[in-house]
Amino acid sequence: MAGVVPDGYAEWLVDVKRRVRAAQVGAARAANTEVLRLYWSIGRDILDRQGREGWGAKIVARLSRDLRTAFPGQSGWSRTNLLYMRRVAEVWPSETEFVHHVGGRLPWRHITVLLDRLDTRQERDWYAAMAAAHGWKRSVLEHHIKAGLRRQIGAAPTNFADTLGPPDSELAQQLVKDPYVFEHLAYVERLDERSVEQALMDCLQDTLTEFGRGMAFVGRQLRFEVTDAAGDTEELVPDLLLFNIPQLRYLVVELKVGKFRPEFLGKLAAYVGLVDAQVRDPARHAPTIGILLCTRKNEAVVRFTLANTSAALGVADYEGLPNPDELRSVISAERANLAS
Repeated sequence: MAGVVPDGYAEWLVDVKRRVRAAQVGAARAANTEVLRLYWSIGRDILDRQGREGWGAKIVARLSRDLRTAFPGQSGWSRTNLLYMRRVAEVWPSETEFVHHVGGRLPWRHITVLLDRLDTRQERDWYAAMAAAHGWKRSVLEHHIKAGLRRQIGAAPTNFADTLGPPDSELAQQLVKDPYVFEHLAYVERLDERSVEQALMDCLQDTLTEFGRGMAFVGRQLRFEVTDAAGDTEELVPDLLLFNIPQLRYLVVELKVGKFRPEFLGKLAAYVGLVDAQVRDPARHAPTIGILLCTRKNEAVVRFTLANTSAALGVADYEGLPNPDELRSVISAERANLAS
């Protein structure tokens, strides 16, 4: 009968739509790969003919005019774009190298960013792999290059090697960087811990992205009660609790506005111990680590303090607070987006 939906149809429809979307994504990726293979081959031809046959630089402008005439309305044949193709063939000398490292995974505009913003093949391959793995938009890729993400990852001083041991210490070190760049702290009018913490929550997705891949939010200002033998109870409240899904590990994050002081780590160590004792499942979860974020630090003082701390802790700077004019601009833009 018309309009009657048989049992199991809804579930089947969901599966069919999932497969259609997967095929569409696969087709788009395949088409992108073929376009980039073409671009690489044109760049290789330009290089070879200029080198072998002595063709001058003007041949690129001539080729641009002829291709635009032959394919009117088709983008991609500007002189600038042809020069990008030539540079691609210079950076990745074989088609296999290009497709394996970049061409099969990133859009062309991402590749031009790699060429413009970075100087070495090693850096380009690293950022290309990260962009593909995390699905970065072009603006996100540019942000991470500008912030020097490759130098930051694993750069925070920690005591993981002493408190966790290999290979767990190496895995934990991958979860920290220095500095953290929270450019999205757009609502901070006063430089105090509560305001910064609130701004991080207002832009939670951006905050988790800055902390790294596979990070989930567990809670803010979670309250832990500790009772001594005399029955006296004290409440301890860490700023943020995160969970890294790939490593199955809790991260306690403490925020401080101002310079690092050794006593900060004592409180953070207590929070890490509480999470280990009251939240973590030792049979399933890796040991908890703590990250102290401050606005500046003396590296020597930090390392000395960490060496005398038994909890697994790291210390990193954070930055990116806007000035009042930037704040007003961001708020106005957000209001306009909400109204549209």
